[in-house]
Amino acid sequence: MTSQTTKSNVDGGQVRVSTLELFFDLVFVFTITQLTHVFTHHPGWEALAQVVLLFGVIWWMYSGYVWLTNEVAPNNSQRRTLLLTGMFGFFVLALAIPDAFHGTGIAFGLGYVLVNSVHTVLFWSSGGSSATNAIKRIAPLNALAAALVLAGGFAHGRWQYLCWAAAFVVQILSPYLVDTRDFVVRATHFCERHGLVIIVAIGESVVAIGTGLAGEKLTVPLVGNVALGLCLAYVLWWAYFGIDDERGEHALSAVSDRERSRPAVLAYGYALYPLLVGIIVAAAGIKMSIAHGDEPASMAAAAALSGGVALYFTGQFCFRVVLKLPRPWTRLVAAAAVCATIPIGIAWVAWAQLAALVAVGYAAVIIDDVITLRTGHHSSYI
Repeated sequence: MTSQTTKSNVDGGQVRVSTLELFFDLVFVFTITQLTHVFTHHPGWEALAQVVLLFGVIWWMYSGYVWLTNEVAPNNSQRRTLLLTGMFGFFVLALAIPDAFHGTGIAFGLGYVLVNSVHTVLFWSSGGSSATNAIKRIAPLNALAAALVLAGGFAHGRWQYLCWAAAFVVQILSPYLVDTRDFVVRATHFCERHGLVIIVAIGESVVAIGTGLAGEKLTVPLVGNVALGLCLAYVLWWAYFGIDDERGEHALSAVSDRERSRPAVLAYGYALYPLLVGIIVAAAGIKMSIAHGDEPASMAAAAALSGGVALYFTGQFCFRVVLKLPRPWTRLVAAAAVCATIPIGIAWVAWAQLAALVAVGYAAVIIDDVITLRTGHHSSYI
C-alpha cells in the first residue's frame, strides 16, 4: 500500500473511483444527451448559447461532486443516501433541460437547488476538518449561484438568460474570491473520475450516430458513414487518453498538497468545460448529418461537427497550458485545421467533411505522438 493510499484511508477519502460514482456519472451523462437534443432541435446561435449556459452551471456542480467524493467516500448508508438524493436532483435537471427556457425552468431551478444543498450538507457533515473549513467559505457563493438559477427559472426572456449567466459568472469567480487551499485533492481518484466522465461523454457521440440513423435503411454508404463517425469518436478518445490523461495525473500529483487545488480547478474544471461542450456540439453535428451523408450539410450541421472538435482541441490546449504539459500549441493548430473542413460539407457532401475531419484530427494527434516518442516519453498506449 502506498503512502497516498494510507493517507487517503485515514482521512476518509478515496484513491480509486467507486461503482456508485460510476452510477452517478451515468445519470449525469443524461444531461449531455439532453443538451445535444437542445442544439439539434433548433440549431443556431441561440441554441448554442443555451447549451453553454445550461451546461456551465451543471458542470460546475458536477465537478463539485467530484471534489466531494474525492474527500468523502460513499462508504456508509447516510452518505450513499445523500449521494443518491443528489443523483435525483441531477436527473430532474436533465429532464428539464429541453424546455428549460420555455416552461420547465422552475423544475430546473428546484433540481439545481437540491443538487447544491446536498453537496454542501454532505461536505459539511462528512468532510475532514480542512474540507469543512473550505466548504464554509465557498458554500455562500454556491448558494448565491443556486438562488440565481432558481430565480432564472421563474423569469422569462432576457431576464432568464441574465440570471443564469450571472450564476455561471459567480461560479467561475468563486475560486478566486475565497481560499480553496484547504480542499484535499487526491490526484489519482480526481483525475480518474474526470477521465471517466470524458469517456462517457464521448460515448454520446456514438449514441448520436445511432439516433441519427433511426428509421433509415441500412446501405453500404450508410455503413461507411457509421465507420467514419466511430473513427471520429476514436480520434477524440485518443487525443486525450493517448498521453494527456496520464501526464495530467503525474503533473497534478507533483504539486504540493496545499497548492494542488488551484491547478486542479483550472485544469479539470475550467479547461474541461470547452472540451465537453465540444463533444456535445460535435455529437449534435453528427446526429444532424449522419443520415444524409451523400447530401450537402447545412451550415449549422457542418459548423457544429467541425466546430465541436475544434472546441475539444481548444480545451486540451488550456489543459496542457495549466499543467505545463509539452506542446500545447499543437492543439491550437489542430483546432484551426479541423475548422478548415467546414466548407467541404457545405459545398460538397457531409460524408466528405466527416472523412476530412477524421483525417485532419487523426494526423494532428499522430504527429504529436511521434514527437512525444522521439523525446523518450511513453504512456500506457504509446
